[in-house]
Amino acid sequence: MSIARLQKETLSKLPFYEERVDLACAFRWTARLNMHEAVANHFSLAVNDEGSRFLMNPNQVHFSRIKANDLLLIDANDPETLNGPNAPDPTAWGLHGAIHRNVAHARCVMHVHSIHATVLASLADSRLPPIDQNCATFFNRHVVDENYGGLAFEEEGERCAVLLADPKNKVMVMGNHGVLVVGDSVADAFNRMYYFERAAETYIKALWTGRPLRVLSDEIAEKTARELDDYPGQAERHLSELKAILDEEEPVYRN
Repeated sequence: MSIARLQKETLSKLPFYEERVDLACAFRWTARLNMHEAVANHFSLAVNDEGSRFLMNPNQVHFSRIKANDLLLIDANDPETLNGPNAPDPTAWGLHGAIHRNVAHARCVMHVHSIHATVLASLADSRLPPIDQNCATFFNRHVVDENYGGLAFEEEGERCAVLLADPKNKVMVMGNHGVLVVGDSVADAFNRMYYFERAAETYIKALWTGRPLRVLSDEIAEKTARELDDYPGQAERHLSELKAILDEEEPVYRN
């Protein structure tokens, strides 16, 4: 057996290997889209039914370098997590740990400081109005955290978990901070994060014109959001295509 084949078979036996590959792909593609911020920001994925055990990126590793084997396996109910040799970033633990501990339906959690979503988070009114199809995707499906109080060392995680208790709320605009997206899977959360950034970009650039906005009616916005909620297979296909590209261009992400 070749060394390469042996290595591949060994890697495939890692706990939650396919989930690790999906998450590694999401990290690397987020870097390609310039939606990351240096060695900050974090993604996590629950791997047990309760949602309390989750994979997360290692402390301060650039998204573009993360591989499947690098991901930490963390227990949200373990108070000794930050004392271990491979402890996660304390702010990531504070935010993601609290969400996975309290919000079982938030299987995948992605937090970034992407430019346009963060501009939206910096406005006095951080709601996203339905001015186009992408924006309408999030009609009545996003919430705004109005209580930024510094880094997530203290109560931010618990506060954010409460805001995400309603399964309909898939995106949280973190006022003065950035954006947090939850989903049923890596594909679901990544696709939603991607489209929220696109929607925020459209809105911010529309504001630049200084001209009146063409806002959809609540009825049409809700109809559009429901139709996109049920759109078959798009998120899974999106991630599958990204993995196919990475398989050709930088297959090391699977290691």
